[in-house]
This record gives sequence, C-alpha cells and structure tokens, in this order.
Amino acid sequence: MDFNVRKLATDAGIFFSRAVQFTEEKLGQAEKTELDAHFENLLSRADCTKNWTEKIYRQTEVVLQPNPGARIEEFLYEKLDRKVPPRPTNGEILGQFMLEAAKEFGSGTPYGSTLIKVGDCQRRLGGAEREFLQTSSISFLIPLRNFLEGDWRTISRERKLLENRRLDLDACKARVKKAKAAETKAGCEGEAVPDFQETRPRNYVLSASASALWNEELDKVNHLRCLCEFVEAQAMYYSQCHKYMLELQRELGSCSGDIRCPDSLDVNCHPASSPTDPSAFLPLNSPSPLETDALQIEEVQPPASGTRKAKVLYDYDAADSSELSLRADELITVYTVPGMDSDWLIGERGNQKGKVPVTYLELLS
Repeated sequence: MDFNVRKLATDAGIFFSRAVQFTEEKLGQAEKTELDAHFENLLSRADCTKNWTEKIYRQTEVVLQPNPGARIEEFLYEKLDRKVPPRPTNGEILGQFMLEAAKEFGSGTPYGSTLIKVGDCQRRLGGAEREFLQTSSISFLIPLRNFLEGDWRTISRERKLLENRRLDLDACKARVKKAKAAETKAGCEGEAVPDFQETRPRNYVLSASASALWNEELDKVNHLRCLCEFVEAQAMYYSQCHKYMLELQRELGSCSGDIRCPDSLDVNCHPASSPTDPSAFLPLNSPSPLETDALQIEEVQPPASGTRKAKVLYDYDAADSSELSLRADELITVYTVPGMDSDWLIGERGNQKGKVPVTYLELLS
C-alpha cells in the first residue's frame, strides 16, 4: 500500500484552510467572489429540481406500494442484487379466497355462483393493478431514480469542484491584498501589482459545471415525458377497473332468483352510451393478465402502441432461449406485456425477440 504522509498532510491542510475560509465568508469576515447571475440561477433551479424529485419519488413509492414492510423488503433485495420474489396483489388474493369459498359452498348455489363471478372480477382487477405497477415503475420511478443516482451526483461533484476553485481563488486574492498592504506600509517602490479584485475567471471551471446543469435542464424534459406516461398508465388502469366492474354489475343484474343489483347500482348496470365512457376505449375481449402467466416469447405480439426504442448500456448474455442477448450501445425496440415481471421487457432486434432486463437499458423518447 502506497501511503504518502506528505500528500496526506497537504490535503488535510488544504481542507482545513478551506473550511476556515468558508466559515469566515458565512460570518461576513472575508470577501467572496460572486458567480455569474445566470449560473447562480441554474444552481438554484437544480436544487429545486433535486428536492422535489426526491419528494415525488418517495411519495410515488408509497402510492404504488402502501405497505412499508414490502417496500423495505424490495429495497433489501435491490441492495443485495437479488430478484424480488413475485408477490400477488391484494385483489388477486381476495379473488382466490372467493373462488376457494365458492367450492366449499357449491357452485350451484346462488351464493357460490355469485362468489365465482365476483372472485373472477377481483382477480382481473388484481391483474390490472399488477400491470399498472409494472408500467409505472418502468416509465416513471426508474427514470427518477436514475436522475437522483446518476445525473445529480455528477452535478454535485462539479459543484464541489467549482466551490473549491472559488475558495482557492479568493484565498489567492486575499494573499495578494495583504502583500500590497504590506508593500505600501513599508514604503517600497516597485512595479504595480495587478488589481485582482476585478478579475473574475468565469471560464476557469465553469464549463463542466454548466454542462452538468444544462444536462439537468434537459432531464426536466425527460421528467415531463415520464410524468405523462405515468398519467396514461394510471388512466388506463382505472379505465380497466371501471370496465371490469361494469361487466360484473351486468352479470349480477342478469342473475335469476333474488340476486340483483342494488338500487344504488342500477344506473351503472345499464350505462348509457357516452363518448366519455372510459370502457369505450378498451377492447371487451382484452385478455386477463393472469392468462399470460405461461409466457411464450414466439407468441408475443407487440402492442399497437407503446413500443419504444432503448439503448443498451451493458453487454448481456441470455440465460435461456426466452431471453435476448444484448451488446452495449446497440438500439433495440422494447415493450411490455400484461402479467410480465416489472424487471423485464420484451426486446426485438430484427427477427430476434426475447426478454431483456430493464436495468441494462436506457429508454429513449
């Protein structure tokens, strides 16, 4: 191990000097070189973006997963670089209980037959929720986390470098000022010392920092696009839930015997055709996410909309025939299918198709 005591002592001395100088500036006992006003504005906007991105990211996690224990479990699995085990949604669990109860009561009884209808609807609602969670994680949560863990760290490093250079500059200006005062006091005659007070080397190390902040401004555009995709996924989820409930109400309303829709639900049992009816935007024969558990890659068809381009960040070797091998920097087409794990997407390259891990991709607009 190469242990340089002299370098360690020098670094410690520089750190201590900068700390003292920074404290004196805060107390108004030392002069401070002001940065460009536009650059200061960029710094302020960058801090604002970072703070609100953190709050939105955390609250979105709470909305998508209200159970704090489940969030902690997912966090631990992520830190251990292990795949989160599949967890059924509450709707799927409720539907399964209802279906099992129907077997006990008998499918031929009014209560048992109704349990089957309601249980199947609950399972479909749970499947829609699973698809919504997966889509929201890919299109909204992951980009926000990539910004906080990637771009913002770069900005922070550049800002720290800039602050250190500014402190060094002010320290040099203070030494020059003291030297000029001592020279004047001693009455020495010599060449005039340049007035460093008016010198502002704004291009000294601003280029890298300004570039990082400009990239942060571009990331706001990416945040806007991701936010719109999150809203679209949420609207699709609630539309699916509304459609499933309308279908369930119609089934219960058509039941024979004493089983009928309550009076408070009669309006929805026979909805009037309206251009604003969310169910009009969804195909009635859309497959349930639970029906795609046995995913066959060769049978998967890309959706009519929702395909996106993605840039491969790292090389990836397929573990089996259902996966697609990747090479860094290549562009592929990706899309998701109902019921698929949120850590994976379907990728296409020419005639090749297979599952690809989300963490190896950078989704493009």
